[in-house]
Amino acid sequence: MDQSDWLAERFESHRGHLRAVAFRMLGSLSEADDAVQEAWLRLSRTGTDGVENLGGWLTTVVGRVCLDMLRSRKSRREESLDLPILQERMELADGADPEQEAVMTDSVGLALLIVLDALPPAERLAFVLHDIFGMPFDEIASVVRRTPVAAKKLASRARHRVRGRDTLSHTDRARQRKVVEAFLAASRSGDLSALIAVLDPNVVRRADLRALPPGGAIEVHGAHNVATETLANIGLAQFAHIAVVNGNVGLIVALRRRLRVALSLKVENDKIIAIDVIADPVRLRHIELGVLEGP
Repeated sequence: MDQSDWLAERFESHRGHLRAVAFRMLGSLSEADDAVQEAWLRLSRTGTDGVENLGGWLTTVVGRVCLDMLRSRKSRREESLDLPILQERMELADGADPEQEAVMTDSVGLALLIVLDALPPAERLAFVLHDIFGMPFDEIASVVRRTPVAAKKLASRARHRVRGRDTLSHTDRARQRKVVEAFLAASRSGDLSALIAVLDPNVVRRADLRALPPGGAIEVHGAHNVATETLANIGLAQFAHIAVVNGNVGLIVALRRRLRVALSLKVENDKIIAIDVIADPVRLRHIELGVLEGP
């Protein structure tokens, strides 16, 4: 085996790990593959002279590439949000495999990707490398070009945001989650009776204008009316995922891994008493999202 083949073989042994790191950083399979390919190009140019830990070296390279890509994203975030929510299509970047992307997203969790996407690049990198992949802070420091203490602070700030505001006890959150899961299951299956069963008789659904179909009401009152309207938007429910929304268990809808709708649900006595549907981009930027841990 010649030197180039040997180097390629060693790189391939790390590709899966590098791809996983890059996907959690970037949230896009095609971009993750681009970052991994850049790491290979750098390795093929420099070789392994002086590299004692190839896996660590490659992770550092991929981390820096992802950091640069994240920092350049702001100039490309000109995507139009003018289309009504239900007219948007699930579009993937050119060259991406939809099935692979869906598998990767499911393995990571869409809610986590959405929350990570709201973090500053350096915080996101520190959190991903340490909390998800266990890289020590002295190594992360070299990636973000800061001290280990500063890298630790970055991860801590990110961890706090990923967990979201905690306004419920563990028991209350588990009970609320059970109610929200029942609401989501009934919404997806079109089961009117099951949906009414999890709604308080006097439930109120409020929505901003961006979340409404033509002629829709800003406020809807009563379990039957709210359930009927919910099932009229059954297509939206197929893309919904459970997350922490403003401190409570709620739902988020993301298209192309961009947050489009958030539902803040208020639960009392195992019934949903209020639903706030948020789709206005300004309001979405100010909600507090978190990842719901545990089963």
